Amino acid sequence: MPSQNQTARLAGLTYLALVVLGIISLMLIPAKLYLWDDALQTVENIRNQEALFRLGIACGLAGFVAYLLLPLVLYRLLQPVNPTAAVLMVALAVVSVPVTFMNTGNLFEVLRLLHGTGVTVPYGDTHLAREVMHRLWAWNDGNLIAQLFWGTWLFPFGYLVFQSGFLPKILGLFLMAGSVGYTLDFFGRVLWPEYPQSLLAGIITIPASIGEIGTCLWLLVMGTRTQAPSSSGGSGPA
Repeated sequence: MPSQNQTARLAGLTYLALVVLGIISLMLIPAKLYLWDDALQTVENIRNQEALFRLGIACGLAGFVAYLLLPLVLYRLLQPVNPTAAVLMVALAVVSVPVTFMNTGNLFEVLRLLHGTGVTVPYGDTHLAREVMHRLWAWNDGNLIAQLFWGTWLFPFGYLVFQSGFLPKILGLFLMAGSVGYTLDFFGRVLWPEYPQSLLAGIITIPASIGEIGTCLWLLVMGTRTQAPSSSGGSGPA
């Protein structure tokens, strides 16, 4: 049976894979290829850099696998702290995986449109570009739906980190604050059309980034403290 430190470092490694793959597939490659206000240029970018577009799909799918495995490893590590919170953490994380896998189908549809297979598109670059952007916007909206769960699972996770006694309490606070930030960001984008251009949109998810990256690095580098978690929750040292 793996030791607590081995489990912690496995969680840290899985978390690191998730973070790196997520940055590539959700941030770097879309920023390189997609111009949301210029459909024709977006199509041209994807055509000229199709290998990069396909790499984004592959990294996204691999990242979702890591996201499926991560809460299961964390459950093994944190279940003794509070079993109910640990189950909630896993449930809120895992429920988003089918959403994200199905959502990736929109990117495969983009490839089918560009190669003229499986979908009949009337002649004309403008119409093709409109269809491609429709798929990319659908992919973006699917990510927004998944974001609700990407945020909510961080609250029980942060609570478990805070109560664990072998991980820094400050990371737990950042994770819980990040959960609230992600959730508010989701509802802001759904309910307030001007929200994406607001100052709040640029800063509200920062606590989540600090909490997740900080916890990832702590688990990977530091592991856990020598004492086992208290099953009563919260009785260990900070």
